[in-house]
Amino acid sequence: MCLEFLENTGYNTQSVMNYKVEVRKMINAAIVLEGGSLRGLFTSGVLDVLVEQGIECSYVNGVSAGSMNGMNYISRQTGRTLKINTDYIHDKRYISFENMMKNRQIFNFEFLFGELSTELVPFDFDTFYQSPQTFEVVATRCRTGEPEFFEKSTCSDMMAAVEASSSIPVMSRMVSVDRKKYLDGGISMPIAYQRAIDLGYEKIILILTRHNGFQKPPLSPLMRRVYARYFAPLPRLSQALHEVPERYNRMQLEIDRLKQAGQIYVIRPEVPVKVSRLEKDIRKLTDLYGEGRRVALNHLPALEKYLEI
Repeated sequence: MCLEFLENTGYNTQSVMNYKVEVRKMINAAIVLEGGSLRGLFTSGVLDVLVEQGIECSYVNGVSAGSMNGMNYISRQTGRTLKINTDYIHDKRYISFENMMKNRQIFNFEFLFGELSTELVPFDFDTFYQSPQTFEVVATRCRTGEPEFFEKSTCSDMMAAVEASSSIPVMSRMVSVDRKKYLDGGISMPIAYQRAIDLGYEKIILILTRHNGFQKPPLSPLMRRVYARYFAPLPRLSQALHEVPERYNRMQLEIDRLKQAGQIYVIRPEVPVKVSRLEKDIRKLTDLYGEGRRVALNHLPALEKYLEI
């Protein structure tokens, strides 16, 4: 459905559009981005609409795939996430189990932040680093099992921090940032809305990758054994992994409460997402991106009212 939707809206699915839209004005508000690997195509569709509408919020944080989507929002490169994941999803240099077996990385971050970002689908590093927007990513410290935040203006290696935030446990090796080891931020902090609240933001937009009412099921006995054995030298990390479903489900209840109180604005899929974490079906990925655009466009009037713009 959404390939046609994109064509009907004049969106060129074959190339990165790189909109350089005039920002209405910097909005004193926060955007909080959930992860979800390739379910993040929904998020990229939403963010591209915000860029095209000139909606630029002063603070952004992202977890896992949300951190990479956040980078493209800050650099204002619409279509970049879609192009990468439609042009390279079957390229073994980008994602493959061979990478995991050989380099302990299901996603090849050396390729993603190397050749892909410098030559094939160039990332606008200048716009990203020169932007006045505050951008933080969340990664989980392996020794403590606790979340830590890395901000682009102060982090010694922001690309390593994004890699750490996006490194799926067991499927990825631990990533060093300032000589400390980290893994996926979603282990300890799947949706960092509390960070935005603690920083004093009164307008907070959550962009989620699961439909309303979704609940994570308990870990299977197999995954419990895998985590217990694989991370035996890191008991706090292992404990954090075991607590993921309960933590995530508790956050969903809190998000519902904050939304009802008018403290946050939530944009999320309207129906269950059929795209898997490591989805290879280009049609499904493109459809999910288009769904993100459709949902964002439908939200625009209410979102502008919420942001008072």
